Amino acid sequence: MIGDLPLRIAVFSDTHLADSVEARAFFHGLVKNVLDPVDMILHAGDLVDPDLLDVFEGYTAHVVRGNMDPAAPGIPVKKVIDIEGFKIGLIHGWGPAEGIEERIYREFSPLPIDCLVYGHSHVPVCHERHGVLFFNPGSATDRRNMSCHTVGLLEIDKKIRGTLIRLV
Repeated sequence: MIGDLPLRIAVFSDTHLADSVEARAFFHGLVKNVLDPVDMILHAGDLVDPDLLDVFEGYTAHVVRGNMDPAAPGIPVKKVIDIEGFKIGLIHGWGPAEGIEERIYREFSPLPIDCLVYGHSHVPVCHERHGVLFFNPGSATDRRNMSCHTVGLLEIDKKIRGTLIRLV
């Protein structure tokens, strides 16, 4: 928490963009015009082009590798981030959408986590299960069968709250 304001975290996944002027403008626009102000950025995989990581320059950013991402130094498959005393698990996920939450939850067991941020399914999710906030921001670029593109916002003060933001 910064002063009386909650810590704000932009959350992306499954953006599937190649490095280009348009992709960079897209990310900057999302952060500045949709989510700002933010203190941190999480990307739950399938960024696709690690050269795009520098669009998050100036922010504390945590990124994990998705199934469409090439192996890149310093980008793990999963990680646990300690933020303001809360533990956030960050992973992409794999396999069919059915059962994904149980699979990724087991990946962090027996570590105590407060929030599990994931992607892969392109399905936006924000609910509690097992006393953990499960949060999937969906996709800002590839909505698949969803009615709209989405991104996420986590806010941390005395607890973690998630908001899914529909993009027009």
